[in-house]
Formats: sequence, C-alpha cells, structure tokens
Amino acid sequence: MKSPVHRCRDVEHSRGQGGVGAGTNCLQAEQRIPISKDVITSSSASAMWFIRDACGIMCAVITWLLVFYAEFVVLFVMLLPSKNLTYSIVNGTLFNFLAFLALASHLRAMCTDPGAVPKGNATKEYIESLQLKPGQVVYKCPKCCSIKPDRAHHCSVCKRCIRKMDHHCPWVNNCVGENNQKYFVLFTMYIALISLHTLVMVIFHFLNCFEDDWTKCSSFSPPATVILLILLCFEGLLFLIFTSVMFGTQVHSICTDETGIEQLKKEERRWAKKTKWMNMRAVFGHPFSLLWFSPFSTPDHGKAETYQYVV
Repeated sequence: MKSPVHRCRDVEHSRGQGGVGAGTNCLQAEQRIPISKDVITSSSASAMWFIRDACGIMCAVITWLLVFYAEFVVLFVMLLPSKNLTYSIVNGTLFNFLAFLALASHLRAMCTDPGAVPKGNATKEYIESLQLKPGQVVYKCPKCCSIKPDRAHHCSVCKRCIRKMDHHCPWVNNCVGENNQKYFVLFTMYIALISLHTLVMVIFHFLNCFEDDWTKCSSFSPPATVILLILLCFEGLLFLIFTSVMFGTQVHSICTDETGIEQLKKEERRWAKKTKWMNMRAVFGHPFSLLWFSPFSTPDHGKAETYQYVV
C-alpha cells in the first residue's frame, strides 16, 4: 500500500494556521471547492489564440485547399457552363453560402481559446489567495504547473490544461473544449452539408452530360471534366461520411454532458446531471435562436458558472 506521501504527489496543500499534517490531509474524504470561472479563465481568452503545430497547420491548410478545389469544380466545371441560369444561380448561391459558413466556423474553432487554464498559476501565493480551509488541497498539473479544475485535461500538443476537453483535432489545429465546441460542431455540420450538396450536383451533371454532348457540358475537355468530377465525388463522399460521424458523436457528447476523453477513460461522473436541452443551451447559448447556427455569435456559457477543484 502506498504511503500518504505518494498519494499526495503533484498536490499543493493549504498551510493555514492550525492546519493538519500532509498525511492526514491525503487520507481525508474527498471534498469539493466551488470556484468562480473567472478565477481559472486564461488571460488569453480574449486575445488571439493559435497553436504553432506543424502537423495541425498543414491539416488546416489542406482543409481550406480542399474547399477551394470543390469551389473551383462546382463553379467552373458544373455551374457556369450550364444552360439553366436559374439552376446555376440557386446552387451557386447555396454552395458558396454553406462554404463561407464552414470556413468561418473552421477559423473560429481554430483561433478561439478552447478553455485553457492559466499556465503556471499553481504558486504558493496564488493558492493561499484561494483561502482554502485547513485540510483542503488542490490538484496541480505537473506538466504545465497550473491548478487543475475538475473535468480539465492536459493536452500534449497545446501544452495546456483545457476545461472540458473533448479531443485535440489536427484539422482545426486546436483542442475542442468548452469555449470552441460550438464552432467545431458547426464546422462539421456545414462541411457535411456542402459535401452532400456537391454529390447531388455531380450526379445531376453526369446524367445531363450522358444525355447531351460532353463537349457542351463543360469548358474543359471531356477527359479532364470526368477526372475533376470523379475527384470531387470522392472528396465529397469521404468528407460526408467523416464529418457526419463527427457531428453525430459531438451532439451525443453534448447531450450526455460527457466529453470524448471522459468516455474513453470511463471517468466517474462527479458533476450535476442536466437535461439534454440544458446541455445544448450550455454549448450553443440560450435561448434557442438562429444564432445557434452562426459562427459569428459567441455563446454565453454563463458568467456565474463555477468549477470545482477536487480536494
């Protein structure tokens, strides 16, 4: 059996007058201290957030290039050569609108602080300022030297502890956490929608070209047109499946109020259980409105929200 010293590893103790010994502190029953969200909000929350990770940056650039490729094929291969002006205007407007929202959501998910805990705040002076009662302790992350709140996990790529971290996604070059989960969900939804829209247009284009002369279906040569459409069809199908699965898992995670890491580690539920609708409002903002679908609207997670440190 491990000694009390081993069980207190990476834990800072409050050393007030009349406090009990370290070994006694560790053996006491688990308690919780509700602490205001403002106390553990990173100072970079309102500043520009960007992770300098080569793999993530490359994946993010590839994502944008794939959207631009789809834009090129849809406009210059399918819509502009079309003889039906109404068909071209309606589908061109819809595709560009969804693509714009998808890229805007991607940018917000990538450049929004996901909920990083202030780095290096686990100092003796700061812990004393929390005015912990004798016998209470707070967990300290040994990797980023920060006070680790409940439901926070350390990301080795971001090199920070992230509140309600779901996973680190290289395609958005960022963690998906409390502050940017809405934008990630919108990104997967809009990518799935433009992928589905693209596949429908490709099918209609192939059917029209089979009935008509291929030379009149596109400004490119028939072989080049076929290759461009096949590549676009493969891209659309791949991303439709991938983003649909991600969208479904994210919505399920939000409704059950359990992050991907918590599900993977099968962590014990230590937080209050809420309804699915309350969990959705906590991520997308409340009350329900069209702003839920806007990447330009910042959700109100609640200024009075508190986090708890396991002590």
